[in-house]
Amino acid sequence: MTKFIFSTLAILVSQAFAMAQYTFSTEKMAPCTQVKNQQKTGTCWSFATTSFLESEAIRMGEQDVDLSEMFVVHNIYKDKAINYVLRQGKANFSQGALAHDLIRAVTEHGVVPESVYSGRENEEEVYNHSELEKGLKGFLDGVISAKKIDSQNWQDAVDAILDVYMGDAPQSFVVEGDMMMDAKRYARKLKLDVKDYVNLTSFSHHPFYNSFILEVPDNYSNGSFYNLPIDDLMNTIEFALMEGYTVAWDGDVSEKGFSAKEGLAILPVTQSEEQWKQPVAEQSVTQQTRQDGFMNYSTTDDHLMHMVGIALDQKGNKYFIIKNSWGEISDYKGFLYMSEAYVRAKTVGVLLHKNAIPAPTASKLFTMTR
Repeated sequence: MTKFIFSTLAILVSQAFAMAQYTFSTEKMAPCTQVKNQQKTGTCWSFATTSFLESEAIRMGEQDVDLSEMFVVHNIYKDKAINYVLRQGKANFSQGALAHDLIRAVTEHGVVPESVYSGRENEEEVYNHSELEKGLKGFLDGVISAKKIDSQNWQDAVDAILDVYMGDAPQSFVVEGDMMMDAKRYARKLKLDVKDYVNLTSFSHHPFYNSFILEVPDNYSNGSFYNLPIDDLMNTIEFALMEGYTVAWDGDVSEKGFSAKEGLAILPVTQSEEQWKQPVAEQSVTQQTRQDGFMNYSTTDDHLMHMVGIALDQKGNKYFIIKNSWGEISDYKGFLYMSEAYVRAKTVGVLLHKNAIPAPTASKLFTMTR
């Protein structure tokens, strides 16, 4: 199954090369599962990080893996509800979250196959959490407005609302014909040890080679990120991909040079129609320019996607192959090519396996953060 997925993707990408005016040659690409569609939900964090864990399972020998994004989303909504009430409404409550939230949810609740739980009653329905989000928040605001909470019934009510909109999450299920599993046991079967995964970022308002709580709205759980200089972060990402690991990427997609339709994310010196036809000169990105972008909100935590490889264009410029979660759009069937300049400027954070960090960087990083 894995070989089929990888071969199919390779064929699609090769076909895309022939159709596009950009010409890419793949330097390295890790096996990954098929592109999915988050549809009308703000759950890119779950789709990207679930895809990342699927690739991790494949890397460790699993042959057939398709995990449920919405099982984790269901559990994170409950977690966010408790956080929101305990903070008396002074916290972010939305559809968004970050990659480490999924990792934490796997620790606490496990994972299940997509075939066991899709998060919707009808497979033909479009995912749409707008009403669910507003309804949950409205209910929680009502609980908070009471000033004094006399019971825990509101938590049962949250469960009931989620079950109505997303269906009952399974307590146990059958896999491989006759093996009874629960979600935690299934995660162990896939060899997903959540202690192996770390967050990295690169911002100069905190000391490098230390960890800090990244100040973005969707970091509702106050997750910590190890802080690297941008050159070290870029070297780490490239090293990981070339070693056969993949990377869960979180960053800004609001730039005019980002186009899922064109299958490109670039940072041109000058915006023009020519940039979609062939490689153009891109901006020089320094530690200071990316810091300026973060501080003035031109770089924000917009979207999470899955980095699966590295490619070169016809001029030898480096790109990162990205698996998106907006369906099989563009000539690249849901994948896109993100330039080195774009990654340097617009990466807010990444999540990867700790063994995917180059030894000199890991030694310095983990020694200084003990």
